[in-house]
Amino acid sequence: MADYGDSKLNYNDYLKVPELIRLQHLLSDPPSHDELQFIIIHQTYELWFKLVLFEVDSIKVAMGTRNIRYATWLFHRVIAIAKILYQQIHILETMSPLDFLRFRDNLQPASGFQSVQFRELEFVSNLKDPKILEHIRSDEESLAKLRQRLEEPTVWDAFLELLQKEGFNTGPESIARELARIHEENANHYDLFLLTEAMIEYDEFFGLWRLHHIRMVERMIGNKMGTGGSEGVRYLAGTVEKKCFPPLWDLRTHLQYQKSNIKNQNIKD
Repeated sequence: MADYGDSKLNYNDYLKVPELIRLQHLLSDPPSHDELQFIIIHQTYELWFKLVLFEVDSIKVAMGTRNIRYATWLFHRVIAIAKILYQQIHILETMSPLDFLRFRDNLQPASGFQSVQFRELEFVSNLKDPKILEHIRSDEESLAKLRQRLEEPTVWDAFLELLQKEGFNTGPESIARELARIHEENANHYDLFLLTEAMIEYDEFFGLWRLHHIRMVERMIGNKMGTGGSEGVRYLAGTVEKKCFPPLWDLRTHLQYQKSNIKNQNIKD
């Protein structure tokens, strides 16, 4: 039997803990008490973004191989992360506006607007905006990543391709009717039905993250300009209505009550 006490691998080595906890460098002098938590919260976001990007890319692969249940399974993992993301915002609200102002000027011209992983997540989630590239031009490595994301298929593209393989018409004039059919005949297309519900839940919590983020920023800095030169809250407010999968939201408006479906469900029960 192996003696794990003599193993050369330990917790700190595996997780690179010593390196990880040395990555927080305060710029305030004298050190501001709240700058440490500000840095850790944002570094944690970037780690979550890395995992979400990994899982969304895996979802695209699962859709490409028509592994609908696995794609849905991974979406639920991403949704669980998204719930943490918007709740985590409120830790920042444990500092007062004056606490933040003690070190805020040291951050300029850096800004959350420049989070490349978040922009990657937007692009792969069907929210491509080529204008974002203009704000990343000073960082060639990041610019290359975003250009690649801009050119590659989104998760919505992968979903439409999956529907085509499953025999649905995804043309502009047909997609609304076909999505409605998946819901109205969900007993016949149950795996796809569950996938669409997971997708809209992902979209919902993505939107909730934006909303909570806006309120937190307004609570901290009011209507001040962002450290990166953006319009701050006014810019963020313009992003609230963004949706990754608009046809799935429009579907709710156009669904019709079907007595036959209710009858079939009663028989099934």
